[in-house]
Amino acid sequence: MALRAAARHQCGLWGLLSQLSSCSRHGRVSVSPVLVNKRTNSSTPPKISVDFDQSTGVAVMYMQSPPVNSLSLDFLTEFCINVEKLEMDKSCRGLIITSGQPKVFSAGLDIMEMYGKSPERCGEFWKAVQDMWLKLYSSNMVTIAAINGSSPAGGCLMSLTCDYRIMADNPRYSIGLNETQLGIVAPFWFKDTMTNTVGHRTTEISLELGLLYSPSEALKIGLVDQLVPEDQVLATATQNMSKWLTVPDHARQITKSMMRKPTIDKLTSNREADVQNFVSFITKDSIQKSLRMYLEMLKKKRG
Repeated sequence: MALRAAARHQCGLWGLLSQLSSCSRHGRVSVSPVLVNKRTNSSTPPKISVDFDQSTGVAVMYMQSPPVNSLSLDFLTEFCINVEKLEMDKSCRGLIITSGQPKVFSAGLDIMEMYGKSPERCGEFWKAVQDMWLKLYSSNMVTIAAINGSSPAGGCLMSLTCDYRIMADNPRYSIGLNETQLGIVAPFWFKDTMTNTVGHRTTEISLELGLLYSPSEALKIGLVDQLVPEDQVLATATQNMSKWLTVPDHARQITKSMMRKPTIDKLTSNREADVQNFVSFITKDSIQKSLRMYLEMLKKKRG
């Protein structure tokens, strides 16, 4: 039931595959996204908006790529540029990530980044996914995920990179790495990130069964840290951020690095092999056929 409920919100790649085999005066600054991707049309609305409050040192990043914040190459490029820009601003100490779309945090990786694309393009896309994870998982900023909707697969991965996760207490929402439901294996760094969060045995069961958890189930296993009413998610994230920022930055940053460095180093030293594994899998004729069938099914439903 949870898988079917999440499927209604999913257009993302891993979501799909799991179904296949005022301001500056008051110190508040709206940061315009920096778009350098050559494929991004200047007339395209930004997929990311950032509200940076200089008085508190906290930025709120809103994902606003309708309908479900799918992680396309353009989205990931814009996302990473904004994270890097905030990271370089020494006055920015904390980042809250949330969704500007109703009922969904992020539905995962974008299906259209894999179907009918060249191996080179698929490799570029997967490197962007790696970049997103690396920038967030190794960030010197305090990062809090304000999960105000469903967050399957790639959306769950993004949440897991953060230091703290607050989720809307709505039983219609779900979160988890559900890749195996149709024969897909979550990459080792997805697995490692979840293991670091909820432990080996829980991760083993979750990944083997491709489980999606309700908010209450996610809280029970430690996949999220706190549940609050849907209209209080962002306010609660802001309150928690204040607590995290009472800790001296250098001590917190060194501790975070000590905890996460082995996992980061593991991907860093295996990035190219990981890209090749992804490209080899996604360009198989059988997978491309499944993608085509799924897209045709979507067209019929919309018709």
